[in-house]
Amino acid sequence: MTIDPEPFRERAAAALLTARDRTRALTTCVEDPDLVAQHSPLMSPLVWDLAHIGNQEEQWLLRTVGGRDALRPDIDSVYDAFEHPRAERPALPLLAPAEAHGYVAEVRGRVLDVLERAELHGGPLLTAGFAFGMIAQHEQQHDETMLITHQLRSGPPVLTAPEPPAAPAGPLPSEVLIPGGAFLMGTSTEPWALDNERPAHRRTVPPFFLDTTPVSNGAYQRFIEDGGYDDPRWWAPAGWAQVREHRLRAPLFWRREGRQWLRRRFGVTEPVPPDEPVLHVGWYEADAYARWAGRRLPTEAEWEKAARHDPASGRERRYPWGDADPTPDRANLGQRHLRPAPVGSYPEGASPLGVHQLIGDVWEWTASDFLPYPGFAAFPYREYSEVFFGGAHKVLRGGSFAVDPVACRGTFRNWDLPVRRQIFSGFRTARNAGASAGDLT
Repeated sequence: MTIDPEPFRERAAAALLTARDRTRALTTCVEDPDLVAQHSPLMSPLVWDLAHIGNQEEQWLLRTVGGRDALRPDIDSVYDAFEHPRAERPALPLLAPAEAHGYVAEVRGRVLDVLERAELHGGPLLTAGFAFGMIAQHEQQHDETMLITHQLRSGPPVLTAPEPPAAPAGPLPSEVLIPGGAFLMGTSTEPWALDNERPAHRRTVPPFFLDTTPVSNGAYQRFIEDGGYDDPRWWAPAGWAQVREHRLRAPLFWRREGRQWLRRRFGVTEPVPPDEPVLHVGWYEADAYARWAGRRLPTEAEWEKAARHDPASGRERRYPWGDADPTPDRANLGQRHLRPAPVGSYPEGASPLGVHQLIGDVWEWTASDFLPYPGFAAFPYREYSEVFFGGAHKVLRGGSFAVDPVACRGTFRNWDLPVRRQIFSGFRTARNAGASAGDLT
């Protein structure tokens, strides 16, 4: 089948420009000292992320796809994420902020010329503009990383955004029955899907119940008040060790003043809103809460079946609501808001069975290790996925308010270490269809 390249050329140009607008906003809202500082040993200086974005774009789109001469081969090593751990990056000979901005602008100007002239067929990197989509996703992933850095930095707020819409009035059921059976997991047809999403393959899951919405702050506070951080019964051994070593008492950025829980959000201290999905919890916290509630975390396959399978037609959708791209009435994505929307929001984005907010708002921890699908092939480089496979990393699904739609779909897989809490992560719980419901009140 012949693919018309022009829609993909237009889509790639739009995705690249959208990503660059966001990158610029995240790196021009603070002064140079904040750009070069390391606000946490878990994160790079913002100026490293900025120039790394340009360097990856130069290597893949100018040199590899465009066949152009290298602009700055001297900095390839400096911005190699696998050569230099984040904690070491401030000591590297980084481009100064003005130089970094100039470099990424020069690269982008040349890339748009390459895109205009490229024949978007004839090989896996070019077909449907894959390489351009890959780089747009890469930039948006680093934009999310930079937004995490903004959350970690101290000082007054520098970012603004409108509040998310209120959830519709009226109660929702606490859980939804997801029928058992086979479904097609992953994709072999999504043109910009990354290697770990491929290939599509049959999976079978037994029937199970899944929370209608992500677990809320209010529900998580009941876990805290019931002594959840004091009782080793609920914790995996490594998680309990983390609780004791770091004296964890609540999600990251929370603190208690008298009878009230407060949180810090992008430089603003505010009461914890009980109706928002809980945010900034690691996998061990999510797993402990689920055990306390008499439930469990869903597997990755269960999550994807709930998010993509349409029982009426028997086919898999790109998103819970169908195949159409995300819109503001369906999901909280793209840093449109600087917080999750209340649980129960976005009814237009619900799945056919009535599960809400599977896409956007918070990344959702699953029970599954990050492993390759049957028939996996690394493309276009091993370091994107393959080197992370194994039991050390847990899978997250669904995206967050900080994720752009270009890097979020029903098959998209994220992963991280179970101790990570600075990411925009929450969760929902599940139970076997034959099990008794836990205390969800």
